[in-house]
This record gives sequence, C-alpha cells and structure tokens, in this order.
Amino acid sequence: MPRKIRELIAALEQYQFKNRGGKGSHRNYQHASGVNITISGNLGDDAKPYQEKELEKALRKIMDNR
Repeated sequence: MPRKIRELIAALEQYQFKNRGGKGSHRNYQHASGVNITISGNLGDDAKPYQEKELEKALRKIMDNR
C-alpha cells in the first residue's frame, strides 16, 4: 500500500527539510545541504511511485553529504 503525501512530508521534515512554499498543491522543500525536492498532491492522497523514489533519492543525497 503506498504511503500518503502527509507521510512523505513528515519524513522530509524529520530530516530538517524546510518548506519553501509552492503553487497549488505543489510544495518545494529544501535542505541546508542544497538538496531540493518538490512534492505535489493533497495531504490525504496516495503518493505516486515516482514521488517515493524521489524522496529516497533526496534522503540518500543528504546522507552521503554528511
């Protein structure tokens, strides 16, 4: 079962990503190390597979920079 958009956002905020705003249902998150990710969709929507992969890719980048 896919995760919800709110769960992806919670994971980003746990790793100190900051919400830089967005337009419509899009939210732009940026980490202090310069990694950016855009999450689209309403909080209760199921996350698309590409969104979950993008989240894993962003988290992997910040772990490699540490």
